[in-house]
Amino acid sequence: MRIEIKSEDRMGISQEILATFTGLALDIQAMEVSSQFIFVHLAKSAISFNKVKKALMSVAGVDHCRAVDLLPSESRERHLRALVNRLPDAIIDIDENACVMALNQASEKLLVNHQRHKGVSPLLGEQLKGAKVNRLLDIEITLPLLDKISSQNVDIAGQSYLAEISPISEQENSSGAVISLKSITSLGRQISILQTRDAQGLDNIIGQSASIQLLKEQTARFAELELPVLINGETGTGKELVARALHNASKRQQAPFLAVNCATLPEHLLESELFGYANGAFTGAQKGGKPGLLELAEGGTLFLDEIAEMSPYLQAKLLRFLQDFKFRRLGGTKELQANVRVLSATHQDLLAMISQHKFREDLFYRLNVLNLNSPPLRERAEDIALIARHFVVLAATQMNLQQPKIDESAIQLLSSYPWPGNIRELQNVLFRAVALNEYGDISAQNISVALAQFKQTEVTGVVEFKVENELEDWASAQAKFEQQLISALYPYYPTTRKLAERLKVSHNKIAMKLRQFGINN
Repeated sequence: MRIEIKSEDRMGISQEILATFTGLALDIQAMEVSSQFIFVHLAKSAISFNKVKKALMSVAGVDHCRAVDLLPSESRERHLRALVNRLPDAIIDIDENACVMALNQASEKLLVNHQRHKGVSPLLGEQLKGAKVNRLLDIEITLPLLDKISSQNVDIAGQSYLAEISPISEQENSSGAVISLKSITSLGRQISILQTRDAQGLDNIIGQSASIQLLKEQTARFAELELPVLINGETGTGKELVARALHNASKRQQAPFLAVNCATLPEHLLESELFGYANGAFTGAQKGGKPGLLELAEGGTLFLDEIAEMSPYLQAKLLRFLQDFKFRRLGGTKELQANVRVLSATHQDLLAMISQHKFREDLFYRLNVLNLNSPPLRERAEDIALIARHFVVLAATQMNLQQPKIDESAIQLLSSYPWPGNIRELQNVLFRAVALNEYGDISAQNISVALAQFKQTEVTGVVEFKVENELEDWASAQAKFEQQLISALYPYYPTTRKLAERLKVSHNKIAMKLRQFGINN
């Protein structure tokens, strides 16, 4: 029996109420007191509620007395438990000895499935409480628990999960930790959401030219097919936008779309980014290992931009994956399988690279099952006005400015310009024109000023180098020259591969020199 009692706030009234319960020989199991309210949980008794109420109402200052289902703390606990049980991620509360204290329904279901997967009789419900968590899961718990949050990769019922262990501090009047288990697939979806600002479907490919209409039609048709697609096109033509549109028009649209630029990462980093790595794969590796994009994109799409920049070693490894969609993490022994659709893109002539033995012919045919071509802007000048108006609206919105119009002279100038940087360059020019425009329409003069700001002249002269008295030896003089040379060229070749190609050295050497000289890469 649980009772709510409202009374006056006077000294001694609580003792009188307690004396009433004592006089009735009632056993109080729990009691909570707040301003003007007393909540009591009584043990089972033959005495009826009406008799208890009559006795309580005889106490001077008691306003009302009623039966309730739960005490306030019990009600809060029920609401909290309902809230935690609605969370899709598994949550396990452990004490300072790594024994389970509490868990939500998602974690209970996961633990039961894992035990059955291992072929053991599962612990159910309350049986899980008090069990050592490292006996239920293949998880490493260091005792005593560390004060910082740690994470590790664990295998549960044949699936990969990220376990985040958050210790409970002494300030929280408790000890132990909370373990949150998140599936690699859900992590992939979250990363995909972070990478994408909007839906980016076929409607986001702006243009009415014949080449763009053909591109949209082919993209929609290829979206229905579970085959690799190679997207060709110059830099800045929107190849990734095409890839995202294809994914969002496919049956995989609810699954992750993850992208990586093969030109921006050295070989060993790109390998671990794609395939992940096992626990202890190399010095400094994250404890428990780390999933790669192939695992994170499970059920969805992996987009490999600038595929031509991939090293021969990784080309061979990617080819092996495409043969049966099986792979191993870096340093791992377990064979994993990924259900992903691979899209790739390049601005280079892969057939020419094959003839020069720079790209594998067998990989080319694996990637080029279906082919899309993203046309350069100069070949669809009739779309420039439409695209330009879109970027002006976008720029004004982002800068919180009044939306200007583009006059006819500006449109004519934009349409006659060759746009070597394609849509990316057009966007940059229009954003600058909107930012510099103080009032009125955007004119040809505004466009000319914005274009002039973006014109760059490559460094073609020899880097000036003066011999200084403080140079100690040949090595220091060489280092000085290398620093000046790389500092001068890097703004015009802002990736390790591009700069390495310009200087005809390995991209690993360039990456090392950029770190040595403190140049951002």
